[in-house]
Amino acid sequence: MTVYLTLLVLVAGLIQGHCRPQGYKHKPLEEMSKEVSNYADIAQKIIELAVYGKAQNRSYERLAAFTDTIGHRLSGSKNLDLAIKYMYNALKHDGLENVHLEPVKVPHWVRGEESAVMLLPRNHTLSILGLGSSVGTPKGGIEAEVLVVESFDELKRRANEAKGKIVVYNQPFVSYSETVAYRTSGASEAARVGAVASLIRSITPFSIDSPHTGWQWYQPGVPQIPTACITVENAQMMARMARRGTRIVLQLTMGAKTLPDANSFNTVAEITGSEHPEQASPCLLEQRFGG
Repeated sequence: MTVYLTLLVLVAGLIQGHCRPQGYKHKPLEEMSKEVSNYADIAQKIIELAVYGKAQNRSYERLAAFTDTIGHRLSGSKNLDLAIKYMYNALKHDGLENVHLEPVKVPHWVRGEESAVMLLPRNHTLSILGLGSSVGTPKGGIEAEVLVVESFDELKRRANEAKGKIVVYNQPFVSYSETVAYRTSGASEAARVGAVASLIRSITPFSIDSPHTGWQWYQPGVPQIPTACITVENAQMMARMARRGTRIVLQLTMGAKTLPDANSFNTVAEITGSEHPEQASPCLLEQRFGG
């Protein structure tokens, strides 16, 4: 039943989301629910094929082959070029229609070498991943005391404590759409109050000591400071230390830099509809800026 509901939710997302026919008008939830329920039999057939039939484990195996072969694929990177060629050939092989590449310019950000080491109260290496579009640290890195906050409101209340420090956000996870603001805007908000860098608790409800990265934006007229994500566990640890009044000092080194926009492609394919072949509902392969 869970798989069935999940598939119906995905169908609803396609109807309401970006992958919908051109000219498609937004529908009320009640009307959309009725439309989605019409696909119950089709959804069940897809589930049976994927879970019990010839397609059993196919999606996982193909995804594993793709990620094992290509690896991470930052925007503008050689790996992204390899990923595009891989998927183009796979779509052609699977018999999709109108498979083609559309030239496009994409941001070219390079993460570079990076590290974060706690110097006080003890020596501890933190797992970090630079956020997309972040600037790098000066040569030799940044050594600074940490200010841990759990919200933008707390940062504003303690603004007089932030100058010259590394702001660590230990924001609780509410939902992705709400909590991601700390990743997208955290660096600029910290820079406004004089911080020299910011570290963001990964935007996830679950962690296995693994940082989750993504894109961030610098606000106009605000100094650009280095920013990276850290694991949930390390953010919570520093928050506990701070509540005990412990002085925390980090050494942050990031080699991130932004290069001129690179040439790339959108990868496009179609499955012609059986009832409305004149309607186009293209879905593009996304280029991951920070992953």
